[in-house]
Amino acid sequence: MRRMNGMSARIAPADSALAPEIAAQLKRDDDGLVAAVIQQYDTKEVLMVGWMDDEALHRTLTSGRATYWSRSRGEYWVKGETSGNVQDVKAVSIDCDGDALLVQVDQHGPACHTGAATCFIAGGPLPVTA
Repeated sequence: MRRMNGMSARIAPADSALAPEIAAQLKRDDDGLVAAVIQQYDTKEVLMVGWMDDEALHRTLTSGRATYWSRSRGEYWVKGETSGNVQDVKAVSIDCDGDALLVQVDQHGPACHTGAATCFIAGGPLPVTA
């Protein structure tokens, strides 16, 4: 991993080891990222949403551990690397538009950094008035 000022530097899509046929399917945002919806593989519960660039997706597919690009910290991170709450990857799918990924995992421990089982429990429901 490249380091810059103590942080891991983003790896450009052209420099990533992601298979070209997969990279060609991705429709990235202006920051080169794709939303990744993380789902518990057996219950189908949505756990969290993360962001991946080509390199994070490559690392996820080849290591079996969910890897993301942290927009706030500006570095790659492997879920559970420090907390122990790892995500073992079972399957990854791309949506029909290529702008989102579904990552099915076996979550060990809480998925949310707050300690909640999911980030959507931690965030809470919004009122629907329709």
